[in-house]
Amino acid sequence: MLVQAGPEGLAAGEIARRLHMPPNSLSANLKVLSHAGLLAFRRDGRSIIYSARYDQMTQLLGYLMEDCCGGSPEICAPLAEVCARAACCVPTLHHA
Repeated sequence: MLVQAGPEGLAAGEIARRLHMPPNSLSANLKVLSHAGLLAFRRDGRSIIYSARYDQMTQLLGYLMEDCCGGSPEICAPLAEVCARAACCVPTLHHA
């Protein structure tokens, strides 16, 4: 949800509402993700706005994908399909 929200992020209360989750449970989960460096947060009045840290997520995904199959390509087959579908997000290089 926060990845899709973009850099603007979402207020904690809105996240709880969308997930039908008690705010205190959500707070614990957001805190874990923040401590892992995957989320940023800022105060906006009385609200706390959370947003995805794309740079950290990219590093984590890269690390996890370096050798995800451990010599067993069938393990990574579903991941390869996801990567192929996500190719629309990767800018193409045009050579002159």
